[in-house]
Amino acid sequence: MEPCFIDRLKGQPLWLLVVFALGSVSLLKFVLVILQWVYVSFLRPGKNLKKYGSWALVTGSTDGIGKGFAFQLARKGLNLVLVGRNPDKLKDVSDSIHSKYGKIQIKTVVVDFSGDIDEGIKGMEETIEGLDVGVLINNVGVSYPYARFFHEVEEELLKNLVKVNVEGTTKVTKAVLPGMLQRKKGAIVNIGSGAAIVIPSDPLYAVYAATKAYIDQFSTSLHVEYKKNGIDVQCQVPLYVATKMASIRRSSFFVPSIDGYARAALRWIGYEPRCTPYWPHSLLWCLLYLLPDCLIDEGRLRYSLAIRKRGQLKDARKKE
Repeated sequence: MEPCFIDRLKGQPLWLLVVFALGSVSLLKFVLVILQWVYVSFLRPGKNLKKYGSWALVTGSTDGIGKGFAFQLARKGLNLVLVGRNPDKLKDVSDSIHSKYGKIQIKTVVVDFSGDIDEGIKGMEETIEGLDVGVLINNVGVSYPYARFFHEVEEELLKNLVKVNVEGTTKVTKAVLPGMLQRKKGAIVNIGSGAAIVIPSDPLYAVYAATKAYIDQFSTSLHVEYKKNGIDVQCQVPLYVATKMASIRRSSFFVPSIDGYARAALRWIGYEPRCTPYWPHSLLWCLLYLLPDCLIDEGRLRYSLAIRKRGQLKDARKKE
């Protein structure tokens, strides 16, 4: 009779048994990680967002990811407070949502996050007074027109990056949070960036990446502070999405449309404090995690230098 596998292990050196045990544990851990990824990416149901409240507030709602969120939240039956700096665009988005989801209530608030934020926040607070705003999407943000070295960043751009990305998100959160605390429920989603979390550095976009690193730490800290109060705070970390800010017009497998990203994003609200909702992005994150930092840094630098060169040529043609 052939000896079984366990019998074969008997009498083997201790080091071999230890290696076998460690290998088995590592394999089991890997399998469990894959199974968990499959579950959260494809099988786990999204939460009923109406349980947080009947209203959702979206900043930066006239373009890009914010606009995608607005439409997808309306599809889920939530009433909307749309915040943006351009009243004409706010009306266009509001009319488009009304034409598609007629029963949705929509309020618009004009806030120029690069201007007088405090005045805009005051108007926003007046608008949401008495509304059970259960979902907050802090999407507003700005980036560089194109890549540039830190010493080339103009004073106005530097000010706007910090004011819009950091101060804007912080003050909107502070304005909406008290109502959630009073009702003991709510979901806050802050849009971070792979530039601050997925890759080890983002050369030629240093200030933008730094502001998004603030968003990540701000979000995860608030998650710990308020989870016992029934408030779920989450930092979503998209990679490239087909938006004007990313200068990408066409979507693809690894670059979703704004609606494609927003559909995926809604399924993750209320779960992990940090996540990458669009599952192909998580594959890229995993691949980048396996590569040496120095290799990623060098590749990112070359990529950014190419963008800088194209941007400089475009600026030169405008001056001619």
